[in-house]
This record gives sequence, C-alpha cells and structure tokens, in this order.
Amino acid sequence: MTVTLRYHAMSKGPAVQQPEQIDRTLVDFQVLAGWMDARGLPEGPFEDVAPLTGGTQNTLIRFRRGGREYVLRRGPAHLRARTNDVLRREARVLGALDGTDVPAPRLVAACPDESVMNGAVFYLMTPVDGFNASVTLPEPHAKDASVRHEMGLNAARALAALGAVDHEAVGLADFGKPAGFLERQVGRWTSELESYGALDGYPGPDIPGLDDVARWLEERRPATWRPGIMHGDYHLANLMYSPTGPEIAAIVDWEMCTIGDPLLDLGWLLATWPDRDDESAALAGPLGSAGGLPGADELVDAYAGRADAVTGRDLSSIRWYAVLACFKLGIVLEGTHARACAGKAPRETGDLLHSITLGLFRRAQAFIASA
Repeated sequence: MTVTLRYHAMSKGPAVQQPEQIDRTLVDFQVLAGWMDARGLPEGPFEDVAPLTGGTQNTLIRFRRGGREYVLRRGPAHLRARTNDVLRREARVLGALDGTDVPAPRLVAACPDESVMNGAVFYLMTPVDGFNASVTLPEPHAKDASVRHEMGLNAARALAALGAVDHEAVGLADFGKPAGFLERQVGRWTSELESYGALDGYPGPDIPGLDDVARWLEERRPATWRPGIMHGDYHLANLMYSPTGPEIAAIVDWEMCTIGDPLLDLGWLLATWPDRDDESAALAGPLGSAGGLPGADELVDAYAGRADAVTGRDLSSIRWYAVLACFKLGIVLEGTHARACAGKAPRETGDLLHSITLGLFRRAQAFIASA
C-alpha cells in the first residue's frame, strides 16, 4: 500500500512561500523557468509558491506563473531506486487520460529527463480543487448522510469511467504485461510474504486463514477477463471530493498504475470499504467514521451502471477480486509489521498494520462464505 497523496483546495493550502525558500535541490526555479519557457508555457515570476502536504514518498509544490496555476510533482529529496521510472509512468498515464471523462489531474507537461532537475524526473499537472475525506470532512458532507451515500456511489462510478477507457486507443498498449496477470497474482504475493522471513526478529506470518484463502483463489480464478487500465491502489484515501457536493474532483496517487484487470480495482475498493465493526474504518478516516455510506452490493451496482465499463467483464466473479485484494493488501501491510519486528519500522505502526491485515483476511473469508 503506498503512502497516500493528499492535497486540499488551492484556497486552503499551506502558507505561501517565495521560490528561494524552497530547497533548490528539490526545485531549482531558474531551471524550471527555462524549461517552461522552452515549452511555450506562460512566462513571468513565480507566485503563490507553497508545498502541498500529505504523502512522504513524493514532493508536491503548487505555484502560479503567467496567470496559470500548476502543481509540480517529483520524487523525494532522497530518490529511491525506482522513483523516476514511477514518475515517468504516472505522467504517461495522466497524459493518456486527457480527453477522457476520468476525474484525474490533467498533465500540463512532463520532464522525463532526469538530468534537467538535479537527477529527478518531474511533471506539471493541474491543481485539484477538492478535499480528501480520509483527512477531513467539511460541510455539507459531515452532516448530510445522503451526501456521504452519494460520495460512496461516485467512488464506484469514477472507477467505472477508468475501466471504460480503451488503453490501446489512448496509447497505452505497451504500458503493462497483462498476459497471465491473474494467473501470477497468488504466487507473486505468496513469494513476497515468504521474503519477509529474511528479516531478523520476524517470527513468520501469524495470519489465520492464509492458506485457505490462497487455495480458494487458485481454485476459483476467473477463466476469462478483459485487460484495461488499473489504478492499483484504489480506495477512499486516494480520492479528492468536490468541496460543494458528493462529486469526485480527482483520483490521485497513480504510482501503482498498470495494465491489468480493472475489476481488481473494484475488488480493492470493496476490500478497503469502511465497516464500523472492523479495522477497515482506520483506512478511511472521518468519512469512514461518519457512516451513511453505501454497502458493497450498491457499489457493484453503481459500477455496473456504466455498460461500457463492464462489457466483456464478469461481475458475477467480483467477490473473487475482493478476496484477491484482501490477500494482496494484507500481505503488503504485513511487510511493515515484519520490518517493525526487525527494528526497521515503529513497532506501534507495525502492530496496527498487522491488526488491519488480520481484519482483511477475516473479510476475505466472509467474501468467500458469501460467494
């Protein structure tokens, strides 16, 4: 599970800074100005410069130049091995989605050449006027249960819009490796879990139902499916909502995007959907606590309401995808627990995520029982 990208409405952001107050190793505004000028973007001084708060894996800086507003996205100060490649992929997907009705930040321009800005790939996108409901819940959303119910349905509808995009038609035919995508999932994540055994102090996975869930997934895997664009980490914390109503302003944090089976995104939404009776509410913050959200079947129906999203896709198997999402996410979160046992992550965080892993496997078993 990635660290969530969260940013709020432009009018409610952090204190404005001058360009010289931003670490030049992150963004050299003189270099940025020359790069933007060469691309014919509006010229002028940089104004209203401010970092955007939220995730820790990447840097987000908003600014205005030549009367136009931008958000610059680049990797963290200490680049990880794959950060630049991930940013290149993000920019490519956002560019491909331009012209579709998928709610997402629009790509303005991208710099895939890491030699331009201190070794970092970066891109400019449009700012999002919205809020993250896993961080805050303003009015009218907080008091009106009907608004929150529609927020939930719109989460499924926005995902259906993504599932309806023809990835080949928008230039993403070579973006992923869809062949064998479903067939390799259980083995891929079982191997990931086994790799945690190399961490000193980790006693191994104590996850009731682990083997039973893995076996069920292998035995019930859908025989046919249709490839499409996957977000890869689709849950409420990666959605921005309109400040005035239940509409989705943007799907954000495209780090895990690929070409695979889009129904796994819907399964991921079901796997992480808030339930006050288990640990899943911790993943949704104020919106999960407020309640009034639609149930799982309503989400599936909302997704199915867009016929072009489900053509060639078997929604009767959606519980299989939800179980796979629980299995995969539970194993990902268990990795932090393993690192905590080895002293490489805070023990409190590791224990919390382990409890969520156990909850995800209980949810997987509930999905299996209802399948």
